[in-house]
Amino acid sequence: MTKPTRLPSTHMLTGRRAILAAGAAALVLPAARARAAGPSSELIAAAVKEGTAVFHTSIDLTVAQKIVTAFQALYPGIRIQLERTGAERVLQRINQEYASNIYAADVVESSDATMFIGWKQQGWLAKFVPVDVGAFWPKEQRDADDRFASVRATLSVIAYNTKQVTAEEAPKGFLDLLSPKWRMRMVKAHPGYSGTILTSTFATEQALGWGYFEKVAKQRILQVQSASDPPKKVAQGERSIMFDGSEYVATYLKEAGNPIEIVYAVEGSPVIAGQMGVLEKAPHPNAARLFVDYVFSAPCQQMMADAGGIRSFHPEVKTKPGRKPLSEIKLLSSDPAALAKDGEEVKKRYTEIFGV
Repeated sequence: MTKPTRLPSTHMLTGRRAILAAGAAALVLPAARARAAGPSSELIAAAVKEGTAVFHTSIDLTVAQKIVTAFQALYPGIRIQLERTGAERVLQRINQEYASNIYAADVVESSDATMFIGWKQQGWLAKFVPVDVGAFWPKEQRDADDRFASVRATLSVIAYNTKQVTAEEAPKGFLDLLSPKWRMRMVKAHPGYSGTILTSTFATEQALGWGYFEKVAKQRILQVQSASDPPKKVAQGERSIMFDGSEYVATYLKEAGNPIEIVYAVEGSPVIAGQMGVLEKAPHPNAARLFVDYVFSAPCQQMMADAGGIRSFHPEVKTKPGRKPLSEIKLLSSDPAALAKDGEEVKKRYTEIFGV
């Protein structure tokens, strides 16, 4: 069973101790709550009548498509229009729609929790509690006013191509990436595009300082956009080392037979909670709620974990054999409220340092 990462009331990830406590709490759930009930027949009927919902997400396309396909197989009368892009592009898209009084989107998911804080303040998120969230979720992983909840946890990790780098010479942490032997051999994602990397950069800077990134910039790193891109570049052999990127993408690439191996940095791996919610002016509110309810359900959460290596807060989800349990990983945590305040400065400073 995965051990959910707990966040305090501010939604700040607090690390290993909180994760262990959350896991223990999940183990002692009352028998009456052993399994959540499904969505109501009324919601299903109303959703089928609407027939569609538009879903914006920063989850990697391979996993996001599996989610949509599974939902449509369960509810063949409903079509989900999938719009996958980076977290910051999701933010721009929704902001543009609402600024123009155009309400096309129904459901939003993103690895940048700060946008949900802002949308809630603006009244853009509908109140809705998925069945399993109401039954099982740690209170620190759901909005106090039930406007959104953490649908996944993602780690930003280091990785290397096993055909180009041996396990003995592979970096063990962030400081090892400053070695001259990795110059022009690394790939890194950008915090101006990816919510995962924005949070990861913020957490790493808090631990090591901007001076560290100034040294990294001298390594002449290949800069890409999405957190999903670096694992693919390494798996394809375009670069030997991944400075940062989504653990779950590296996981499913490795299990598919690609030459990539994950490294959990000795300094700690940044952990990011991805949020999901229904928009207040969703044109298909019932289909949106039914879809969100499904994504938070045990079957979908287990599928996301199995197929994509995504970490789940659902106590019924089991860790696939051979994968490293979250409780054994040192984590770098960050406060979304602080990130919401300093996020733009992080992007600006990063761009100045790397020149991109």
